[in-house]
Amino acid sequence: MSSRAFSPWRPLRAAIAGLTAASLVLTAGLPAFAQGVSLLRDTEIEEILHAEADPLIAAAGLTPKDVTILLVGDKTLNAFATQGQTLGFNTGLILETENPNQLKGVMAHEVGHLAGAHPLRSGDMQNAGLRPMLLTMGLGVLAMLAGAPDAGAMLIGNSGYFGTLGALGFSREQEGRADQAAVGFLEKTGQSGKGLVEFFDKFRYQEVFQEARRFPYFRSHPLSSDRIELLRTKVEVQPHYGVVDTPAEIERHDIMKAKIIGFTTPQVALMKYPESDKSYTARYARAIAYYRLKDVNRAVGLVDALLTEQPENPYLWELKGQMLFEFARAKEAEYPQRQSVKFKPDAPLLRINLGQTLINLDDPVKRDEGIDMLKRSLLHEDIPDAWRLLAQAYDAKGEEGLARLSTAEYYYALGGLNEARGFAMRARDLLEKDSVGWRRATDIVLTANPSREDLKDLAKEGLMAHP
Repeated sequence: MSSRAFSPWRPLRAAIAGLTAASLVLTAGLPAFAQGVSLLRDTEIEEILHAEADPLIAAAGLTPKDVTILLVGDKTLNAFATQGQTLGFNTGLILETENPNQLKGVMAHEVGHLAGAHPLRSGDMQNAGLRPMLLTMGLGVLAMLAGAPDAGAMLIGNSGYFGTLGALGFSREQEGRADQAAVGFLEKTGQSGKGLVEFFDKFRYQEVFQEARRFPYFRSHPLSSDRIELLRTKVEVQPHYGVVDTPAEIERHDIMKAKIIGFTTPQVALMKYPESDKSYTARYARAIAYYRLKDVNRAVGLVDALLTEQPENPYLWELKGQMLFEFARAKEAEYPQRQSVKFKPDAPLLRINLGQTLINLDDPVKRDEGIDMLKRSLLHEDIPDAWRLLAQAYDAKGEEGLARLSTAEYYYALGGLNEARGFAMRARDLLEKDSVGWRRATDIVLTANPSREDLKDLAKEGLMAHP
C-alpha cells in the first residue's frame, strides 16, 4: 500500500460523488472549505473543547466520556446536538466567539438540547427519511471521527449527513428550555451565563432576515428579541453572573482560534498575526501558516523557537514532526514525534503519527516498533487509519494474512461490512487455522452480514463449534 500522510490536524472529507478515496486526502492536513465540509481531528483542540464542555455535560447529569464532540471544518456559523450523545461545533462558530465564556454559553445551550432529548423530539425529525438519517448519524459518527477519508462515502454521504444537520430544527419552546437549562449548567459549574447572552445579542439582527439568509445556527435555533431579553433577565440575577474567564482559559481559547485560522486561511493568519506580534499565540499561528504555505524551513524554525520556551509541549513536537514527515523528511520526523508521545502518552493520534513514520523508515526493527505503536494506539481508540497503516506495514513484511485482516478491521471500523467481510474471508485463507488472527477474521465474517454462501463455507469447516 502507498503511504498517505497522517496529519495531526486530520480532515475527514464528506463524500463527494465521482471522487476516488485518494483524491479525498489533503496531504497538508486541512481541506479547502470550497471543496466540502469536513470533520476534523486535532488532539490539542479536542482537549480544549472537552475542558470547556465536560463540566457542563456532567452538570446536566450526563457522563462526559460518553458524549462525542465533533469539530466540523466549516466556516459557517453553526453548532448542533444530535442523537447518540453527540455535540458538534463548526470552526466558523468557534472563530465568532470572542471569549471562552461565549463558547461555553453555546456549549451549555447545546448540552441543554442533549439533556432534554430535543433531537429526538424535534418536529423536523418526523419528515420522511430524516429520523432514519439521524439514527445513522448516531451510530456512524464515531467511525467518521476515526479519520479515514473513505468513511464519508461509506457511512454518511455529504448531502445526507450535512443536509440533515441543516434540516434539524428545534421549536421555540425547546429553545427556551435549552436556554434555561444552559443557565443552570453554567451556574452549577460556577460560571457566568453572560457569554451566551452576548453571543445571541451579537447576532440579534438575524431575527429580521429571511430564512435563507440566516446563518445555519439561527435557522435551526430560532432567535428573537423576546428570547434574548428573557435569557438576559434570568442570567443577570444568578450568583455567578460576574465571574470572568481565567487567563489560562483565555489563552487556550486564543490558541484554538489561532490554530484554526493558521490551518484554514494561512494568508489571513499572516495578516492577523503580523511579525510585530511576538506573543506565543501569534508565533504559533505564523508557524502553522508558513507550513500550510509550504515554507517548511521557516515554519520549523518558528516551532524550534517556541520549543525553547516550552520544551515539554507535545503539540509543538507533534507539529514539527508532521511538518517534516509531510515534506519527505521522515528520518528527521522520528525524534519530534517520539517527544510528542513522551509528553502525551495517552493520545492515540500522536502514537499513530509516530507509528506511521517508523513503518516508512525502511528499517525492519523500526517497522516492528511502528507496528507495536499502532497497536497501542488502538487500545485507546479504534481509529481506522491505524488499521490501514498496519495493513501497509504487514504487507511490507510479507505477512499477507495479517495485512488482509488489518484491512478487514479498517473497513469494519468504518462500517463497510461488505468490504470487511471480503477481506476477512481472504485473511482466513492465509492465516493459520485456529490462530488468534484467524478467529478474529471469522468473527468479522459472522458479524458483517455474511451471505448464505459464506455461512455454508464456514459450516463446512466446523465453524459452528467455534467458541
